[in-house]
Amino acid sequence: MAQTVKLKSFSIDGKTYNASKAEGHNFKAQPELAEVATKTTENPLQKIDAALAQVDTLRSDLGAVQNRFNSAITNLGNTVNNLSSARSRIEDSDYATEVSNMSRAQILQQAGTSVLAQANQVPQNVLSLLR
Repeated sequence: MAQTVKLKSFSIDGKTYNASKAEGHNFKAQPELAEVATKTTENPLQKIDAALAQVDTLRSDLGAVQNRFNSAITNLGNTVNNLSSARSRIEDSDYATEVSNMSRAQILQQAGTSVLAQANQVPQNVLSLLR
């Protein structure tokens, strides 16, 4: 809602202006702009406090997320170390088992060869006795 204001004189920054210089001009006040200006300047400290509270909340949320990431990273590092140790122990024990199995097989093969050689000697000894 526009309002017509008639001024005889007005001053801005210490300078006075007379209505005779502005004769024939209608200056219209716009209350909407005045309302916006007063609404944005009401309680600026409360607005700053609210903004700071929001920043604090966001910082605490981000800190919690960072702590969760750090915990996950530490946990994964421990898991990698534990799995590497377990794998190494398994590989070492398998190697030892295989070496002992190979030694056992070699001993059995040599014993079998020896028994077979002795068994082949018996008929030869019997034949030599019969002659």
